[in-house]
Amino acid sequence: TWHLKKVPQIVSERTFSLESPKFEAKTKLELSSVCGIECQRRLPVPSLSDLKDIFSYETVFENGTRTLTEVNVLGLVPDQAGNTTTPRSSRRKRQIYGTDSRFSIYDKRFMTNFPFNTAVKISTGCSGILISPKHVLTAAHCLHNGKDYVKGSKRLRVGLMKTKSRGDGRRRKDGMPSFQWTRVKSTHIPKGWFKGVSEDIALDYDYAVLELKRPHKRKYMELGISPTIKMMPGSMIHFSGFDNDRAGQLVYRFCSISDESNDLFYQYCDAEPGSTGSGVYLRLKEPNKKKWKRKIIAVYSGHQWVDVNGEQQDYNVAVRITPLKYAQICFWIHGNDENCRQG
Repeated sequence: TWHLKKVPQIVSERTFSLESPKFEAKTKLELSSVCGIECQRRLPVPSLSDLKDIFSYETVFENGTRTLTEVNVLGLVPDQAGNTTTPRSSRRKRQIYGTDSRFSIYDKRFMTNFPFNTAVKISTGCSGILISPKHVLTAAHCLHNGKDYVKGSKRLRVGLMKTKSRGDGRRRKDGMPSFQWTRVKSTHIPKGWFKGVSEDIALDYDYAVLELKRPHKRKYMELGISPTIKMMPGSMIHFSGFDNDRAGQLVYRFCSISDESNDLFYQYCDAEPGSTGSGVYLRLKEPNKKKWKRKIIAVYSGHQWVDVNGEQQDYNVAVRITPLKYAQICFWIHGNDENCRQG
């Protein structure tokens, strides 16, 4: 069952203008030198002043102007557990683990209907997911490498799968989706990401929200606060994206999570670059109802090389939507915290 939680408030305090970004970074769909499970266990719990800094955010507008918004965090219930994880034996893994368990979605009826139609393609080469009539959730590193915005993010576009193909009926019998591309009006990235991907904490904040120039008029996926592994049926998660090795295809997968920290899920879902930024979702029962509901509980951050006991190990990692991240993303969508009190 989805459990409603009281969500802390993120309130904007001041907004400053910044210099326009250079947009010169290269897009990297795979990150390295990231704080792994062992390192996460040693991280201190961020203080309130740390959180104010981490959840302050940059906004870049389509004309290239940039602002920084400083925030205050109210009503926070401190997490005493710290970055605890369940000790597991480390395993050396690849992006495809044993038999490839991904499904390419060919049937137009599935591809253009909920939940698959909520998956979108980002023009920098990543995937994303629709989270409101005008907003898309994706990974921060699809737009910014920790130091500068990537080249392709200056004229950022989002590709929505077309329900009807005009004039390309013959070419599209293979089930490949065609895209309707929409310009992005603005992007929001938390300041926690700008600590740089070589520092311990950055990966925890690898998420961004894009506001589209016009509403997409499609069904979208609601946000949820990510439960712990124990609260998930079979510890199973699902996500769909546009993997590079299956060009133009929508690829769906589900798998179980094998480890977690406060901010990350470590799992062995088969995924290739291109699916980075996909919305990870669960299907749970609504409280006191017989209805089931899918909600996004994490953002797929991609295949990460991390240090475990001094050795390089690799994992597929997803960034969890915690109560604070829920409050921030909800604030970005609505422009206020009135609709963001419960998650």
